[in-house]
Amino acid sequence: MPSPVTRAAEGFDRRLFTVDEILRMQEAGIIAEDENFELVEGEIVPMQAKSHFHELVKSTLTLKLARALPDDLWLGIESSLYLSERTFLEPDLSIYPRGMKLESVKAPDVLLAIEVSASTLAYDRGLKAQLYAKYGLQELWVIDVATRRTFVHTNASAGKWGSIVTREGEEELTFAAVPDFRVRLSDV
Repeated sequence: MPSPVTRAAEGFDRRLFTVDEILRMQEAGIIAEDENFELVEGEIVPMQAKSHFHELVKSTLTLKLARALPDDLWLGIESSLYLSERTFLEPDLSIYPRGMKLESVKAPDVLLAIEVSASTLAYDRGLKAQLYAKYGLQELWVIDVATRRTFVHTNASAGKWGSIVTREGEEELTFAAVPDFRVRLSDV
């Protein structure tokens, strides 16, 4: 049986991969475990190295969330979320119920995913946000590191976000499932 393909912008076919094929390639050493990429609808999408400000914002959020997290929730840090047979994404941070094996966590299980964007804002607010909505993520924050602005996406339905609210850096970010969590990105 021929492998599935997609047609690239230049008109050439590209082979599509499944999550299982990627995992087998990692096990065989074809793809190194430390390679930074996502699988988007079957295509391997390399991710860029992180900047100082990206890591500063991510580390601040990680520390504050970890300190405030209730015992029944888990904080994933750059954990792969397997959204479909041909898609996995790696949000900077994700919150989901404790006790689930990572491989079994699906988008609807994720209470919050956070994308910290220094050089990938268009991708994170565009295609990546659409994919999260398509697969039923509960809430997505896309943080623009340059402005400290956060785009809060909620109420995904029929592959679209029902609400996208912009929070400025001086506004306090909170999350209902983690009542003790509060942060102002302008302070970072």
